[in-house]
Amino acid sequence: MGVLDGRIALVTGGGRGIGRAISELLASEGATVAINYRRDKDAAEETQRAILDAGGLATIHQGSNDIPVENVALVKDVLSVHSGIDIAILNGGIASKGRSIADTEAEELWQLVATHALGPHQLCRALIPSMRTRGRGDIVFISSVATSGMSANGAPYNMGKAAMEALALTLAKEERPNNIRVNIVAPGLVETDMGVRLARAITGRREMDDLRSMDEAAPFGRVCQPEDIANAVLWFCSPAASYITGQRIQVDGGGSSLRVGQ
Repeated sequence: MGVLDGRIALVTGGGRGIGRAISELLASEGATVAINYRRDKDAAEETQRAILDAGGLATIHQGSNDIPVENVALVKDVLSVHSGIDIAILNGGIASKGRSIADTEAEELWQLVATHALGPHQLCRALIPSMRTRGRGDIVFISSVATSGMSANGAPYNMGKAAMEALALTLAKEERPNNIRVNIVAPGLVETDMGVRLARAITGRREMDDLRSMDEAAPFGRVCQPEDIANAVLWFCSPAASYITGQRIQVDGGGSSLRVGQ
């Protein structure tokens, strides 16, 4: 018996990195997982196979977070396969290029804010009517410690994640009467492909390809792992957090290294 038995969870960006860890953990606790991907269908299928091989249930669904019509289509696709959506993990995201505001092109800014905030707004708008009928709903936004530091050379990412958190905290107030809990998990630097790109922007070391080289300087002697983030997400969705909404957990070992320009 898992703590999420019988629940259906949509995980955006659920085929790789943090999203894969979340998908696999939620499935191991009994949830049926709808794995969303933008372009990497192979990764989504690999994650699906891992869940099925472990005895879990999972489906895959394409859709780009930064395109409103695709968010609506994604929800319709999930609801055409499953009876509803009980849990939504808004994890899909992209890294910024690590440039100053003066050197940042409009296209990058628009894409990051759309991916991290505007698209999730439309996704929530599409899925909430179904979630309101499910008895209990959980929406968890995967933000970043970047919103705590607002460091230099990361304005598009900082702005996108800050807008995401504004969305989450507003939604928590609006949907509490409907028994929907909305919370935020804010990772520090995590060992994923995207984490490598962020580390390159932070350190200026374009040749960096292994975050474990940063273990010695990291809290507790290791860089944060995707499973650390997944565990926080699981807690928010579990019965143990049934009286929790509008909260933000920063998962960075108590001393994040995600400080651009310092």
